[in-house]
Amino acid sequence: MRVLLAFDKFKDSLTAPQACAAAAAALRERHPDWSLDECPLADGGEGFAPILTRAAGGVSLMHEVAGPRGQRVAAGFGLVPWQQIPPAAQTLLNLPLDRREPANIAVIEMAAASGLALLPDDQRDPWQTTSQGTGELIAEAARRGVAAIVLGVGGSATNDLGLGALSALGLEFADESGAPLTPPVPAHWSRIQRLTSGVPSALPPIFIACDVTNPLLGPQGATAVYGPQKGLQPADLARLEHESARLGLMLCTHCGKPDALMAAPGAGAAGGIAFGLMTAAGARLLSGFDLVSAWLDLEHRITAADFVLTGEGRFDASSLAGKGPGAVARRALALGKPVQVFAGQIAVAAPAENLRLHAITPPGLPLTEALRAASGLLTAAIRQHC
Repeated sequence: MRVLLAFDKFKDSLTAPQACAAAAAALRERHPDWSLDECPLADGGEGFAPILTRAAGGVSLMHEVAGPRGQRVAAGFGLVPWQQIPPAAQTLLNLPLDRREPANIAVIEMAAASGLALLPDDQRDPWQTTSQGTGELIAEAARRGVAAIVLGVGGSATNDLGLGALSALGLEFADESGAPLTPPVPAHWSRIQRLTSGVPSALPPIFIACDVTNPLLGPQGATAVYGPQKGLQPADLARLEHESARLGLMLCTHCGKPDALMAAPGAGAAGGIAFGLMTAAGARLLSGFDLVSAWLDLEHRITAADFVLTGEGRFDASSLAGKGPGAVARRALALGKPVQVFAGQIAVAAPAENLRLHAITPPGLPLTEALRAASGLLTAAIRQHC
């Protein structure tokens, strides 16, 4: 029996590799003769860089950068040989590279440098947070001569339009007197009157792995939808939205780009860093799950499995709508493979006969205790149902 274990992270408790390892340990106890294929999933947030780097036999590097509140943090990123990336992922990147020539692709996750998880609750404030560290990782990758950069933007602490990242790449911000404003956190935006310099033209192509379709502004924009999750107070929403529109127009004008970029689907990803990098650095958006699926060769691994186990912290209607464990389950079911989903919470009914859903958290167990016990709860649930 061959089983595919394709788990995403259980937020605040288990990483995707840890969830896969716990599931594998439980299955080996009961079925030592089964063949297990562990395939941790990534959605662009925490784990994106190490999972993709490891899957393609790359190397992980550490670099000290500015954290979301300017504190120094050690952030990892990956270097992956182009020829080791599966052909389907190469096709999505569509780079004019020869498989016979040595070239590296950098894999960066914004969460490592500018992530919400790096801040305690009382430090989460999008007026004060910056994407500068993410720009420093991009700059370090470029310094190492990579052919392209793949950037996952999930889990960010910022709502700065990527201006902090752009400042690390060479864009400069000044007040009315010409005095520099660095880093350009939103708390200082009302003083910004001038943009100078810019991103070097020799910067490698940047691909942003992104599954959200939010524009930069408006009721479905970055500030309105994601600002409150990052500490934005309701009374400040209109002011930050106004300043975002002003700085967005300034950036478009400075870079000679149409302001229609602010309305592009996905421009609002990660506090608008997608907009900033598209406008100033020519970045391209790619479907995060499509890229991860191709990079991990999920289609082949699902086809080769007799059945599939997947899961995440919460499995609900949005899971089935398109990414991560839900997308794995839908594809496996389409290929006639039985699927079992294990999640901390299940908030949807199984839509197919071959799909079984299991909530691993016992009724009445407080969330804080469930998070601490997630590994044991997952192991126990798999022992019971598999």
